[in-house]
Amino acid sequence: MRALSSLGLLFALALPATVHASETDELLALINAYRAEAPACEKAQPGAELPPLRPDPRLQLSLIGGDLEGEISRSGYPMVNVRSLSLSGPRDAAAAMDSLKLGFCRFLLDPQFVDIGISQAGRDWRIVLGRPLLAGRLGEWQSEGEKLLALVNQARGTARRCGDRTFEAAPPLNWNATLGSTAHAHSRAMANGNFFAHRDADGLIPGDRVELAGYSASAVGENIAAALDTPQLVLDAWLSSPGHCATLMNPQYRDAGLAYAADPASDGGIYWTALFATP
Repeated sequence: MRALSSLGLLFALALPATVHASETDELLALINAYRAEAPACEKAQPGAELPPLRPDPRLQLSLIGGDLEGEISRSGYPMVNVRSLSLSGPRDAAAAMDSLKLGFCRFLLDPQFVDIGISQAGRDWRIVLGRPLLAGRLGEWQSEGEKLLALVNQARGTARRCGDRTFEAAPPLNWNATLGSTAHAHSRAMANGNFFAHRDADGLIPGDRVELAGYSASAVGENIAAALDTPQLVLDAWLSSPGHCATLMNPQYRDAGLAYAADPASDGGIYWTALFATP
């Protein structure tokens, strides 16, 4: 276990409101749309687009928070880090989302959290964000990167919608060693530097890193992910995220390099980078 935290905001109560079962689903949709926007939070600059949080019933805890560690232990959720956010007052999902953005944006936009449970009764809400233990047994970075590329190419072979955009099936991408090593270097930088962003500590963006590595590109795209410990989970997260999905399905790309790096001392534990490019 790494950390447990329970936080709350109290808002002025008005007249009682009717509770709809769909309000928790609506709040989840609003939270995931917010993560996809990659907005600025407090004084921080806008970050990278984040994949949607996965609903996990083990994180739907009682509204009466007590011993958070005991609650998580009894639920069976294999946690590394959990944050419990409590609200009292919002009448519906939209009002709850406004409150979360006001008081808890840094937690909603923390890339280490990949799971969520939402509980509601009247105007009381509890949102629990979780990062699970990394259970996958991964091989060396290139073999896992090539596995992820095979999954990406399988996904590209089927027409699909990415948010409000429709993509036809796209040709498979070719593994490129230069892009692979560049992706691995960025994953390693994120893991060791404990950050999650397309811009690295030197201020370089994906196109800069690709150019410095010696790949002459007319187009470059990059997807990143954190706290996901199998290639399939990474692909699922990217396909569920409109921006990541659109990059993955873009037919103009011809080459790719994908890699992960892990550091148990980092917040996310494991970080993935996929570089897509066209000469």
